[in-house]
Amino acid sequence: MSERDALARGIRRWLVFFIVCLVLSGLTAFPLVTELRWGEELLRSTPVPEHLPGLMEWVSRVSEGLATIDRDQPFMLYGTDWLAFAHLVIAVAFYGPYRDPVRNIWVIEFGMIACAGIIPLALICGPIRGIPFWWSVIDMSFGVFGVIPLLIVRRMIKRLEVLERAASATPPAPFAASA
Repeated sequence: MSERDALARGIRRWLVFFIVCLVLSGLTAFPLVTELRWGEELLRSTPVPEHLPGLMEWVSRVSEGLATIDRDQPFMLYGTDWLAFAHLVIAVAFYGPYRDPVRNIWVIEFGMIACAGIIPLALICGPIRGIPFWWSVIDMSFGVFGVIPLLIVRRMIKRLEVLERAASATPPAPFAASA
């Protein structure tokens, strides 16, 4: 296998990983009320309430809030449907670099900017919405961990680009002269 083929295969593997994570993240935003109820029940069956009472209190508060919204004003959850949809649409955009990494490197860079944007969003909107700082740190970690595969992919694409330019600049080997 050539270096170019190995790079292309590595890029595609990282992109599949990133796309799957985006899709899973998006899909989990649809059934929030049920997921949070299950999560709260699961946490209550562990030592979490005893050892991390602040986490348990926060999860219970959010679960109760979502259940109240779902019961009294379910249309408010339409916003989380849009959040889920946005994750799915962004995941589709990464098919471009999967297909042609060098030409579509801008999608990778867009994703890196989006990951960086999570941090100011969490730091500004978290306090405005009454989100505990430690939860904002968890939110920010999605940007930090999300940018890692994108940085790896970007570096690999840059190497692939150099190889492709070198290959296109090399003249074809001359034919052997016949006797």
